[in-house]
Amino acid sequence: MAVTSIKATYSLDVGTVRSLERLAELWSVPKSEALRRTIRMAAERHAGMDAGTTNVLDQLQRSLALNEDAAARWMADVRTERHASARQREDRLG
Repeated sequence: MAVTSIKATYSLDVGTVRSLERLAELWSVPKSEALRRTIRMAAERHAGMDAGTTNVLDQLQRSLALNEDAAARWMADVRTERHASARQREDRLG
């Protein structure tokens, strides 16, 4: 079975290219294969990370046990703090 390849052009900084060359040499593979492996490893490592992050946020929100009134008060407090901070910054800057 033939492997489908897509030729693409990317701009990489010198340090990234040198790292890619070192990995390719270390793994005894062409740079394209080293890049494929690196991307695959990063994708596998971070697979499901979005779902995990969302789950953590959901747990945090549940742990706060905020009802709508408490959440509205919190938002108002934060808004007040932000406005006060902005006023202080404006006063300092003149």
